[in-house]
Formats: sequence, C-alpha cells, structure tokens
Amino acid sequence: MAHRLKLGKFDFDYMALKNIGIAGIVAIGAGAIALFTNPGEQEYQKYAALTLRTKIKDKICTKVSQDLGVWLEGQCHILVTTASPYLAEIVARQTERDNFFLFSIYQTNVPLPDPLSSYHLKTFGAFNNFYIYQAQKQ
Repeated sequence: MAHRLKLGKFDFDYMALKNIGIAGIVAIGAGAIALFTNPGEQEYQKYAALTLRTKIKDKICTKVSQDLGVWLEGQCHILVTTASPYLAEIVARQTERDNFFLFSIYQTNVPLPDPLSSYHLKTFGAFNNFYIYQAQKQ
C-alpha cells in the first residue's frame, strides 16, 4: 500500500511528491548554474575575434598560398595577427546581445572588404561557452 497524504479533498502520493521535490531542486540548481555561467559581452568579443582570426587564417591565407605562393601565406598570417585588435573592435561595435539571464544570443555583423564576403553571425552563449548556430553571407 502506498503512503498517501490527504489535505482536504486533495489526496497526494508521497513518492510523487518526493519526485516532484527532487525535480524542482534539480531545476533550481541547473538554473542557478546557468545564471552564473551566462558569458558576458567581453567574453564573447574575445571568442568572436579569436574565431574570426582563425577562420580568416584557415580560409583566406591558405587560399593565398595555393594561388600566389607560401611566402604570401606567411605575410597574410602576419597581417591578420596585426589586425586582431581591429577585429575585436569591429566585433564590439557590430554585436547586439539579447540577455535572457540563463543564456544569451549574440548577433554580429562582420563587414569585410572586397573581395571577401561579409557575414551575419548568430551565436548562443551559455555555461561559459559559445556556439555559432548560424553564419550567413551578406
């Protein structure tokens, strides 16, 4: 026979109440962790600038090497590294953050000069991590 709790016309099963209580504690704990690990704008700017620098080096500098030679690839890497502070500044100016307290959504426009394509990025930030879930050429 299951243990039951009767309150007026309501009849509760102890096991069901226990499971609801455990689920509530877990949900509150996960929410608190998410709240305190929602990454801020500065963390996003560092992440986005580093990611952008890495992608440019991987895609563009490698293409330069294939088209024009290894020496120019090295010069391309130097140029991208030198421009890194400017990439961070562009990210800072071109980003909108929607803060939902447990997580954030970042939307960044990355204007690159011709002949490069500009991009619009959507990034999900939670638990001190970022995930780019959409990158559209503009």
